[in-house]
Amino acid sequence: MSDTLLIVESPAKAKTIGKYLGGGFQVKASMGHIRDLPQNKIAVDVEQEFQPTFEVMKDKKEVVSGLRASARKAGQIFLAARGAVQEAIKSPADIDPHKVSAQIARRIIDRLVGYQISPLLWDKVRKGLSAGRVQTVALRIITERERQIRAFNPEEYWVVSAELEGASKEAFSAKLARLNGKKASIRNADENTALRKALENQAWTIASIEKKRQKRTPPPPFTTSKLQQEASRLLRFPVKKTMSVAQRLYEGIDLAGGDTVGLITYMRTDSTRLSPQAVAQAREFIGQAYGKDYLPAKARGYAPAKKAQDAHEAIRPTDVTRTPESVKKYLRPDQLSLYRLIWNRFVACQMAEALFDNTKVSITCGKAEFAANGSIMVFPGFKTLYTDADEANEKNRLPALNEGEVLKLLDLKSEQKFTEPPPRFTEATLVKALEENGIGRPSTYATIISTIQDRQYVAKEKAYLVPSDMGMLVSDILVEHFPGLFDVNYTASMEGELDKIEAGDEKRAELLQRFWSSFSKELEAAKGNMADLRKEGVATDEVCDKCGKPMVLKMGRFGRFYACSGYPECKNTKPVEDETPPDVPEGEETCEKCGGKMAVRRGRFGPFLACENYPDCKNTKKLKQSKDGSIIVQKDEKLDEKCPECGAHLVRKQGRYGPFTACSNYPKCKYIKKDTVDMKCPKCGKPLAKRFTRRRKLFFGCTGYPDCDFLSWDPILDEKCPKCGSTYLLVKKRRGGESIKKCPDKECGFESPFETNGSKKSAA
Repeated sequence: MSDTLLIVESPAKAKTIGKYLGGGFQVKASMGHIRDLPQNKIAVDVEQEFQPTFEVMKDKKEVVSGLRASARKAGQIFLAARGAVQEAIKSPADIDPHKVSAQIARRIIDRLVGYQISPLLWDKVRKGLSAGRVQTVALRIITERERQIRAFNPEEYWVVSAELEGASKEAFSAKLARLNGKKASIRNADENTALRKALENQAWTIASIEKKRQKRTPPPPFTTSKLQQEASRLLRFPVKKTMSVAQRLYEGIDLAGGDTVGLITYMRTDSTRLSPQAVAQAREFIGQAYGKDYLPAKARGYAPAKKAQDAHEAIRPTDVTRTPESVKKYLRPDQLSLYRLIWNRFVACQMAEALFDNTKVSITCGKAEFAANGSIMVFPGFKTLYTDADEANEKNRLPALNEGEVLKLLDLKSEQKFTEPPPRFTEATLVKALEENGIGRPSTYATIISTIQDRQYVAKEKAYLVPSDMGMLVSDILVEHFPGLFDVNYTASMEGELDKIEAGDEKRAELLQRFWSSFSKELEAAKGNMADLRKEGVATDEVCDKCGKPMVLKMGRFGRFYACSGYPECKNTKPVEDETPPDVPEGEETCEKCGGKMAVRRGRFGPFLACENYPDCKNTKKLKQSKDGSIIVQKDEKLDEKCPECGAHLVRKQGRYGPFTACSNYPKCKYIKKDTVDMKCPKCGKPLAKRFTRRRKLFFGCTGYPDCDFLSWDPILDEKCPKCGSTYLLVKKRRGGESIKKCPDKECGFESPFETNGSKKSAA
């Protein structure tokens, strides 16, 4: 009988599965997706029921040829898309045409949106921009939050707390909760002063004490989104890194004996379901490792959410007996951290509840009521392994107190505070928002977040996602002209429609026709109505302070700016003031090229300074951030040294690639001091200087260039070669970090360890 061909996704899985299936099976890897719509055309025929034209990817043609050759010789072919391969082989299922159709429909819709709207942005806004069905909605969520933050007006309020002690002489704290029978609200200093006066000479008495035993059940095992959120919270992993590390753990790690073992189940899932075998193994492990007190009477089951596809079970270790410590020596630090997180969460979900004794104390003082809360853990249960986000609330402990007890006031504290705007999204909170709104799928979250950053629509600042000027502009334009397509609810409902195709309750052609009918109308309207920011700009109420004509809003390299409508007769421009981030200092710098003011702008890599006279002056300057995240404006440092060409002072400046020394009379004098090193050129005796290639690779070159063409990619040591007499040696680093000194003459071959604390001079 011919071999059975089993096609899996990755080579690592092919190697692992091939070992335990044994003879009669040939396991091949597809190396991921093998076909897609071509990049150079839309490849969807909207006139013929949206028939797509798929092509084999260029880098997969050789893979496909190999698979076809193996398929001709095989008696039967299996696609191993499921984790439990051995069970699936015993009862294989046919390829589900509805799932295939749903995937094709999703790909067609994404292609139609991207390939129709992106060219429109190129024409109207700026070349190189692009849009995506789901990514644009994610961008909209971020930009709308940013506008809430910028429009937020903080309101004053006061927090009042009392330090008290009872008969036990142990101090504790209580906060103002109610005043005159209503929820307390102290809004200004006058109200705070009035309250403090009212509390003077009043007795502090315990009105009631409420004690309650609380049970806290463990969280369910990980879905993709929850893993991404917790890896961000606990490990500080970006979403993309979490998925990359999880992919490696899933595909397999080489353990003892050279065996490649997949340590976790499939990491793209929206289900909390667990297999009975996995639950039984976990319960057996808990009983043996932690004792019967940590094992609940019945196994815990976690039903998947209503909208979950439930194609795969929750993310868990493939074998619970492979503890993090037992595989530690085979894993990189990031792999171990993520595996421990997954292992702990899975085992914890089958452990007993944690028990707490909670105490709530109500204290009266005149017409004010203060509250003190305490929580003591009496049994850790699942918290032995997994700590959830609210652990900080479990550390408060109250002394022994009795109802009716009169307390002594030690200190009355008042603290002025202000309400804060909603926080910017982090990658983790954006994933949570996308999941809650039904936008995208577990497999797409990482791609969505990386795409909007790659397109320079969003930049990450101190872990927060901040929309760029360009990102906010693109979001505004697309939401204005495609209100239906980029509506959050519509995007979520589209996922539901695609799920109907997968379930066989909807025909692909009918869904695509409904989508196209609506989308094509919005597209045609946008082509005629969208303002051309590249040419005419958008009319505004701003008036040109040079000629009095109206100013229009245009898009430039560094974002939006106002330009006079009288251009080219009047070339006046000015920045859009509300685009300057509120958390950066006002620019006090003067442009060294034209004398204008330098204004703060946001770019792909964070804030930077740009001349207010852009686009006539395109001068920019780098900004630095301190360890606490605050922004430091780089100011030129005036030096005592004079320019050898014009006699003006030299200044130390911050350039794109780091600090450099130049003439303060720039641009009239363009002298730049070469960054020399304490070494002479071995060829001509002139000083050597640090130089860089266009790709910023460092080398050492003679300052006598072009008369002397000496250069070296390695630092030079002022020391003769003891073997051949060369006038200098090179300093090289080996892979392990060890430095050696080596003769530049390859035929000589001399080398020896290099001690950096020696007395010999080096160009390093």
